[in-house]
Amino acid sequence: MPHSSPFHRMRWNDFDAFARLNGDAAMIGRLRGAEHSRRKLLLHALLESSAKTPEAYGPLPPLEAVWDLLARVENVSPAALDRAFAHPYTGSWAGYATRLLNNGIDDRCPLWIHLGHVHALAAAAAIMADLEFEISVPLWEGYAVLPPLGTARLPGSAPFSTAEVRGRRGRYVVSDGNDEVRLPARLDSDSPGWWGLRKCAVGTDGARLAVSLDDLDPYRGLHEPLLPERLETAEAGRWRQLLGEAWELLLDATPDLAGVVAAGLDSVVPKPNVPFQNPSASTGEAFGSAVIGLPTDSVDLAATLVHEFQHIVLGGILHLARLYEHDRTERIYVPWRDDPRPLSGAVQGVYAFFGVTAFWRALARAESGESRRARFEFAHWRGQTWRTLQTLRRDATLTVAGQRFLAGVAEVLEPWQHEPVPEDVLELADALAADHRAGWRLRHLRPDPAMVAAAAEAWLAGRARPPVVLLTPADLPPTPVPDGPWSRSRSTLVRLALGKPGHTDVRALWPAVPGATEADFALTTGRATDAAKGYRAELRADPDQPTSLVGLGLALAGTGPNPAARALLHCPEMVRAVHRVLRRTAREVPTPEELAWWLGQLVSG
Repeated sequence: MPHSSPFHRMRWNDFDAFARLNGDAAMIGRLRGAEHSRRKLLLHALLESSAKTPEAYGPLPPLEAVWDLLARVENVSPAALDRAFAHPYTGSWAGYATRLLNNGIDDRCPLWIHLGHVHALAAAAAIMADLEFEISVPLWEGYAVLPPLGTARLPGSAPFSTAEVRGRRGRYVVSDGNDEVRLPARLDSDSPGWWGLRKCAVGTDGARLAVSLDDLDPYRGLHEPLLPERLETAEAGRWRQLLGEAWELLLDATPDLAGVVAAGLDSVVPKPNVPFQNPSASTGEAFGSAVIGLPTDSVDLAATLVHEFQHIVLGGILHLARLYEHDRTERIYVPWRDDPRPLSGAVQGVYAFFGVTAFWRALARAESGESRRARFEFAHWRGQTWRTLQTLRRDATLTVAGQRFLAGVAEVLEPWQHEPVPEDVLELADALAADHRAGWRLRHLRPDPAMVAAAAEAWLAGRARPPVVLLTPADLPPTPVPDGPWSRSRSTLVRLALGKPGHTDVRALWPAVPGATEADFALTTGRATDAAKGYRAELRADPDQPTSLVGLGLALAGTGPNPAARALLHCPEMVRAVHRVLRRTAREVPTPEELAWWLGQLVSG
């Protein structure tokens, strides 16, 4: 890209390297530069648009005061202004406030509270620049946020009001007219009435991960603004410990990937632990940030950091390159979600789990104490990601750039499909893949009514085999509205059985797994016959239950070739749809297993 160009353009070398997981810190720096410019443009557009309705700022000073203070900061300390703009949630706020303004709506707060966030940004930048100034900022439930520094607490204030920020040369106060908070000399530390933004730096100077633990910024979430949720000191310490351990794992297993993660990750939004899950999320508007639920162990956290870093990178790429045409249709199966996804979401998932696969592959090759677990996760995610990637590469809405990007991913991911994995581990991975795929089909595909009617008529007529017409694929497009609940209990139990740290006694723990049944426990501990009996009992109570129908298919498959297993795993939606008709029309209603055996005669395994 020529230095004189007024636009940010991604180099093809960078584009291809990111596709192949060959990024480096310099490339991340170029993405940052583009994001920085984008935020400036968003902010400028927001302020210009809002200036047309000055009453939208309520009791706050007019925009001229903000412009003046920002200009003073830029003259004295451009780095201070850059730091305020580089804060991940400056991007989230700018996008969110723009949408509210364009639609003329409030949400949890009056519109002026959101628009007035720019006053708080200006105040924080002026503090970092060591200026003498005074300006009003919004107060929401007594909290005056000064991103990216921290939050002053004035609890006697009204739900929505203002506070004055004033001072000079390191001596600043926040006041609502009744109470006053003096900011400490070290702004990242706590003091009476002040919560500083916590920092977490782990590793050595040559290999260091430095992030914020942001439990304060109102725009740190994904959907709507949040009040501060201050971590207890012990919990913050637990996060620091896990981040340190996760960083060491990344450095040991995949140092190159660790280096770019450190270059691209700025902030972690800590959320509470969710038992037996690892929730995390990010948004393209907050480059450098990840929302993460407190994991059970550092291995999960390391994998999650890689996963969200991949989202961060792709979000930056998508601001510079168009990979697909706009299409929000929820139509694609992805194994990491229980609902159909639009192409954009599927591409994001493939790129994220491409990185996750690379992490588990590296950990498995390191022959650590996590090697069996790592081999399973590698086998599972390499297959799931590859199958989804193959679907996406055939999609007509991909642009030329999108085809090139996914071809780069495939170039690395395809050889991994042939790397050796222990046979028992591979069987577990294949079973979980079949489990989720069948459950998705059962809940989101609606078979052709004519085919269902033909099959029901053939059964009622006593035909030994279903009509050959059923061999013709006739699935209608998936619907995002699920037909029945789904539980990931079996995948959780498999991972517990692999000896996940902190969960060594599967027999004692399985009843606490949400949705798990005795049949699930039997299946995941190798007792297929007992599992089949359990699922039959569950289906007598509720013949429509998705997890029981698919579970029976898995259990029957575990005892040898079986037509019923083939039908329940490859076309369970047809089995259930025909069974529903027969429950209304047949004198003697077959069991789901009997019907599945009959239908499965035409299904190849």
